[in-house]
Amino acid sequence: QVILEHPGCKPQLGSSASTDNPFDFNNVDMRLPMLVYISREKRLGYDNQKKAGAMNAMLRVSALLSNAPFIINFDCDHYINNSKALRAPMCFMLDPRDGQNTAFVQFPQRFDDVDPTDRYANHNRVFFDGTMLALNGLQGPSYLGTGTMFRRVTLYGMEPPRYRVENIKLVDNAHEFGNSTSFTNSMPDGAIQERSITPVLVDEGLITDLATLITCAYEDGSSWGRDIGWVYNIATEDVVTGFRIHRQGWRSMYCSMEPAAFRGTAPINLTERLYQVLRWSGGSLEVFFSHNNALIAGRRLHPLQRIAYFNMSTYPIVTVFILAYNFFPVMWLFSEQLYIQRPFGTYIAYLVAVIAMMHVIGMFEVKWAGITLLDWCRNEQFYLIAATGVYPTAVLYMALKLVTGKGMHFRLTSKQTEACSRDKFANLYTVRWVPLLIPTTAVLVVNVAAVGAAIGKAAAWGFSTDQARHVLLGMVFNVGTLMLLYPFALGIMGKRGKTPVILFVLLLMAIAAVGLLYVTLYAPYPQESLTFLSW
Repeated sequence: QVILEHPGCKPQLGSSASTDNPFDFNNVDMRLPMLVYISREKRLGYDNQKKAGAMNAMLRVSALLSNAPFIINFDCDHYINNSKALRAPMCFMLDPRDGQNTAFVQFPQRFDDVDPTDRYANHNRVFFDGTMLALNGLQGPSYLGTGTMFRRVTLYGMEPPRYRVENIKLVDNAHEFGNSTSFTNSMPDGAIQERSITPVLVDEGLITDLATLITCAYEDGSSWGRDIGWVYNIATEDVVTGFRIHRQGWRSMYCSMEPAAFRGTAPINLTERLYQVLRWSGGSLEVFFSHNNALIAGRRLHPLQRIAYFNMSTYPIVTVFILAYNFFPVMWLFSEQLYIQRPFGTYIAYLVAVIAMMHVIGMFEVKWAGITLLDWCRNEQFYLIAATGVYPTAVLYMALKLVTGKGMHFRLTSKQTEACSRDKFANLYTVRWVPLLIPTTAVLVVNVAAVGAAIGKAAAWGFSTDQARHVLLGMVFNVGTLMLLYPFALGIMGKRGKTPVILFVLLLMAIAAVGLLYVTLYAPYPQESLTFLSW
């Protein structure tokens, strides 16, 4: 209907106040804002830069159509869930105290169609409601790629007012923004947040300018994708874009509301979820080994904010040691010797005190952020799942990139499809075997075997011996690892994972089989047998 009957420029005024309606809309244009679909040019030989390139094209085109001082973006699989989602961030942007230095307002991500137990920590409440809220006390949360309202001029690379010498200074070199005069002339108006937006007159000249802004060659020789707009050539363009803004001295704000401002979909399949985390962790390592490293950022970045960004870019590296530690039980599966020195009592007391202190602090943070115990447990479980497979793989990819110079290719996350509409959790019970599952599966097998071997050793040596007690004490580590890998074990069982009892039965059978095998192979011979063999 809109295409057949093109709306005119004449405003459609609302009704006057009456007894039934106390509000007077007699001078208010009741038409909806202009909706524009942008299809940018894509050509062989040009890298379209995926989402970042599309967002930069939108940023330029919208400057000539509306030039609104604020921009809100959310992914194609998200939707507005709260009618106040556009009004709430304006309270931060227009705050007379320090609103003019606020670059963007970040909403936490909320998802539909996630299984009730949140097996793979899709909601990630510890990160969204804990870490991001805590960063609000520094320079603010990082940009998460969706559910964000931006101040337009921050994406142009403009400095915040607190560091700005002049009232407004956008363009040092117009060629950095491309060769469109209309676009560069629109920048000063985009910085005036108090002005009203009037629809532009769409004529042939404007259409020509708009077509120029979305061509493949427009960004050649410019600073788009580096110092202007969304950052290119990195898997986590959202985090790096937010980092560049914070590095200039801007701050951001965290905004959580009920009901949630935006909701979207998340991958509930184990393989797709791991691929998603692989892309995030690989992109984080790319940030660390680039000029966007937080350690070399300018002095405008808050010291604690610098540490937060440093942690965001290095967390996959430490998991290499976690993976190695989970494979240590292999050493005493086939040997009677202990290659690791038994800890002293003082060391054990110190270790228990440190771990207890960390968990007490974590519990206080969980309570402060309003996170449930189930959310915290799921976060701990999925961290070990990722630490034994995904994160070390990301480290390997990054090492290969540093050696060969070839970038990493990450597949896009596949979300729920219409084929699964009859059973919205069908993807949860679908097994897609990929090499990414092998390391965690190996850790699972090793620790199951270690528990069986520990029970077998204790049975062979006698449960009252000192060595058997040490073996059973060491089994606590293996049991804890199995508890954390419980969601992964359900995931690789496929449809059988709908009945967790099957998993427990299989685990007990595997442990018993390993224990009996160890007793059969390594149990000491009775004294009579030894005498007979000597004779």
